[in-house]
Amino acid sequence: MASIRFDSSKQYFATSSLVVGYALCSSLMAVINKFAITKFNYPAILTALQYLTSALGVWVLGKLGFLHHDPFEYDTAKKFMPAAVVFCLAIFTNTNLLRHANVETFIIFRSLTPMLVAIADTTFRKQPCPSKLTFLSLLIILGGSVGYVATDSGFTLAAYSWGFAYLITITTEMVYIKHMVMNLGLNTWGFVFYNNLLSLMMAPVFWIITGEYVDVFAAVESSSGNLFELTAFFAASLSCVFGLLISFFGFAARKAISATAFTVTGVVNKFLTVLINVLIWDKHAGPFGLVCLLLTLAGGVLYQQSVTGATSAPSQRDSAESKKMIPINDDKDYGDEDEENGISGKTSGA
Repeated sequence: MASIRFDSSKQYFATSSLVVGYALCSSLMAVINKFAITKFNYPAILTALQYLTSALGVWVLGKLGFLHHDPFEYDTAKKFMPAAVVFCLAIFTNTNLLRHANVETFIIFRSLTPMLVAIADTTFRKQPCPSKLTFLSLLIILGGSVGYVATDSGFTLAAYSWGFAYLITITTEMVYIKHMVMNLGLNTWGFVFYNNLLSLMMAPVFWIITGEYVDVFAAVESSSGNLFELTAFFAASLSCVFGLLISFFGFAARKAISATAFTVTGVVNKFLTVLINVLIWDKHAGPFGLVCLLLTLAGGVLYQQSVTGATSAPSQRDSAESKKMIPINDDKDYGDEDEENGISGKTSGA
């Protein structure tokens, strides 16, 4: 009896540790990325370092036997390349949005994604129109976002241009790319490994297109700029480490708790991000802007509830028949929560 109680307590502690670890990583990720891009002002190099850390981390942990990922194959890489290109663009625009705007503005743009995905699904993929509850939640998200933008004292054309570019790329990834990748049969860590390795291969293209390599060479030649500052090194390293940690804790927590509990944790994380940002960062929205942001997040909570309700609508008989036909593999559960945090093995966020 004592042994059973000890095992139960041990399992509870392990599960709680995973959930707390995921909550901390998820809620801190956007703030840490903002800190990193402020101190290390080279977005293309920063994202490349994050890709390298995640890809190398998965490979090393795989060699040590802590996880299993699909091996790299050329044919699979060719099929995965469109997803990697869009993902790379999403992370790059995400980083530049954080470079020019505050964390709340990033959350507002990210919260608008469900509305664009619903429109794209209905218009291009001929999916059914959203339910009344879903439509109401999308209106709340839109209203909160409009209110925030109208009172955003930090509004700049550059910031909102990167914001709309991020919206387009992340919506494209959710509507089309995600479904393409699901058909490749990769497990979760294989998805992370391919995503980051292929993105790392494409990183030099962004260095050249943005002209960032000129700034880097100039900083190296003059030994100036924030490229060699200890604070910049610490900020970039912290961002890379948290990117890998959020992958581990995110996937582990998803398996350890129910889907509902994981969704609730994700919602709490968003509010924690806002709270942490207000407490430790001076670059945040005003009081009315924060109210509009909370309204937008509340619309997001309502949206998740409406989608969850629609997903669980089929009868128990249909569910039982499905279980007979479809093998269950939790390892292939790619959630929107991962994309929301920019998981490259990271996210964003992406």
